[in-house]
Amino acid sequence: MSARGYAGTSMSALVKETGLPKSAFYHHFDSKAGLLSAVMERGAHDFFDAMREAHRDPPEGGTPRERMGWYLQRTGEVLKNREDFLRLLLVLVMSHEAAEAPEALQTVITVRDEGRAYMRHMIRSSFIGEGEDAANTVAHALAHFGMAGFDGAFVSLQSDGGKPISEYMRELTDAVVALGEALIAPR
Repeated sequence: MSARGYAGTSMSALVKETGLPKSAFYHHFDSKAGLLSAVMERGAHDFFDAMREAHRDPPEGGTPRERMGWYLQRTGEVLKNREDFLRLLLVLVMSHEAAEAPEALQTVITVRDEGRAYMRHMIRSSFIGEGEDAANTVAHALAHFGMAGFDGAFVSLQSDGGKPISEYMRELTDAVVALGEALIAPR
């Protein structure tokens, strides 16, 4: 589904590629939409588990740039190891195919919300040295921007002409920190 999209993946193709009978799919999942939903839930669980593991023991002290860079470099490594899940997620988001599978659409919405919450956490943690209010302000203001940058880095990575993910994450770090510092400078 990550290669062909939801609509472009027939049950016959799933049977052919997995070697499982069609009845096995319908026994475990009520429909192709149910299968997609289960795949998305499992992928999201694995992705966010990997994120939590990668971000264990964050550095104390340092500048917002150093802390944000630490988070985003590790996020980039998770991204590289979870490309199929992220590709499927973005295909569903961009093609609106998830609307054909309401259970999967709810999973997509949940994953995007959790992703923004995670981005908010990373930004807040990076700016906490500037004070609680400043960290909260920056995290709230830039969580959507950070997600857009992450999505853009992933799309660029998929286009095969780009830079390594570490460079995209370094650029995203620079952008988030510059915007965050501009937000709190007037204070």
